[in-house]
Amino acid sequence: MLLEINNLFFSHTKEKPLFQNLNLRFEANKIIALAGESGCGKSTLLSLVYGLLNWESGEIIFDGTQLLGPKGNLVPGEAEMKFVAQNFDLMPYATVAENVGKFISNINLTKKRETIIELLEVVGLQEFADVLPKYLSGGQQQRVAIARALSVMPKLLILDEPFSNLDFPRKIELRERLFRYVKEHQISLVISTHELQDIMPWLDQIVILQNGRLIQNDSPEETYKNPYNSYVAKLFGEVNIFNEIEAEDFQLSKFFYYPKGIEVSENGIEAEVLESRFAGNYYWNKMKARNKELVVYTDDKLQGSVHISFI
Repeated sequence: MLLEINNLFFSHTKEKPLFQNLNLRFEANKIIALAGESGCGKSTLLSLVYGLLNWESGEIIFDGTQLLGPKGNLVPGEAEMKFVAQNFDLMPYATVAENVGKFISNINLTKKRETIIELLEVVGLQEFADVLPKYLSGGQQQRVAIARALSVMPKLLILDEPFSNLDFPRKIELRERLFRYVKEHQISLVISTHELQDIMPWLDQIVILQNGRLIQNDSPEETYKNPYNSYVAKLFGEVNIFNEIEAEDFQLSKFFYYPKGIEVSENGIEAEVLESRFAGNYYWNKMKARNKELVVYTDDKLQGSVHISFI
């Protein structure tokens, strides 16, 4: 087991504890997402694991060694871990290449240059090698920080919302290259995110937090298909939530249906199409059936009345 969190208790203020008796296990060589709404404790938990915050009680064990946190470390952070937070902490008067190579040994300069070039390719910044950080956007600076963290081949890489500052095309490029790189080099990755659907294909495990409580800890497929509650279901995007009375009225087998889980059919429940809007590779439809408003994705534009079935 690479990382164990046992009976962890932490509070920002004594009146309101954030984590109470939190227990988690992370296996090595996995890509794990830490998800939940803003304020659920994602960033705090990452800071605790990396040793930036002290906890009241409990233990964090990394690779068989019990961590001590700031109380036991003169230098913040933990060996064989790297943490890229929202503050990138780049050297302002060093180039992008120099920042990436900060922790790489100078014994073999040829090998060092090759590694820097490889890492810049991973984060898509080859053409910015000789540029100073101040001339980069926030998203570009974030990618430099990720490349620098990868340069030491940590056993565990921790990323806090790594794609939040990136535009959509860059986000697609970076996430695939990054996830392939950590898998190939057997680097474990814990990533906090509020965009679960964007990274689901590469995840091995999803950990859901709500107000400091562990809500669900499963594989991506299990979490998506069988969310513990409406809070978890909503983390995957638009979803139709049904209370007990509504579910009984519609004769449903579960409390949630994603928009693709409702389809137009010849027979079924009659629904009035309130809106039908083009949304790229599908049409976004707002419907009303039995006094319940629903969101349904379809291949074609709809109007008037239709029949719908739940799948």
